[in-house]
Amino acid sequence: MTEFVTLDAFDHKLLARVRRNNLEPARVTAEAVGLSESAVLRRLRRLRAEGVIVADVAVVDPARVEPRIVLHVLVEMNTQERRHTDAFKAAMAASPEIQACWDVTGETDFLLNVSVRSMAEYEAFCQREMTTDTHVRAFKSMITIREVVSFDPARAVLSGQG
Repeated sequence: MTEFVTLDAFDHKLLARVRRNNLEPARVTAEAVGLSESAVLRRLRRLRAEGVIVADVAVVDPARVEPRIVLHVLVEMNTQERRHTDAFKAAMAASPEIQACWDVTGETDFLLNVSVRSMAEYEAFCQREMTTDTHVRAFKSMITIREVVSFDPARAVLSGQG
């Protein structure tokens, strides 16, 4: 079970800022949240050490790198045995086509975000990961036509933190 970390108002302000721009200079962040630069750096180190901040990443616009086909795939398993679902999760984590994999409720067991260069690449992914896994009962693919709302750092705020 996840152990929750107690955060104060300054921690929430810091997290909201680094979610928008984790390269903002500490002096600018300090001025914005009302702390000293050293206090900001100390708190950010603590938040990373405690696993609250798990990664510092760059959000890349895939359209500017290479053309991609994005698919959402609903996967239904024929078993809920942990060893089989864990094996499926591990296979998805190791698959380069998988951008995200969610364990979901309802008729579907997993929701995948798959990114490929071509339908032939998607077909190869399906052959390798879906049709050979005897515990996958069915899967349904939805091709993304266009992204309507995407990650926007300016909108990245913590729940309940405005």
